[in-house]
Amino acid sequence: MRASVGIAQLALQQVEDDLNADDVDGPELAAILHEIQEDTEVPGGLLPALAQLVSTAARRAEQIEPDRDGDASCPLHEAAALLTDNAGMRLNWAARALDPQGEPV
Repeated sequence: MRASVGIAQLALQQVEDDLNADDVDGPELAAILHEIQEDTEVPGGLLPALAQLVSTAARRAEQIEPDRDGDASCPLHEAAALLTDNAGMRLNWAARALDPQGEPV
């Protein structure tokens, strides 16, 4: 698990480095935001994949919660929903503002 998280962190650092490049303009930044939200090469995208991971953790928490009261699983389900519903939509809005003629969202 630790190695997988380390690999993901390295990949995210590369994306951050790309975002900090001096030659990134509005349309390019919009394209990057689209890729984070909905990758065209791989079904889904970074945020949907992360939301799926958190949902999997929530389902596991449901199984192991001592009283099955939702103290752990409910916040995890909510976090997954916030990733796709809230964060994902905001990325789309920002991408549309940066490149109104770009990829439809």
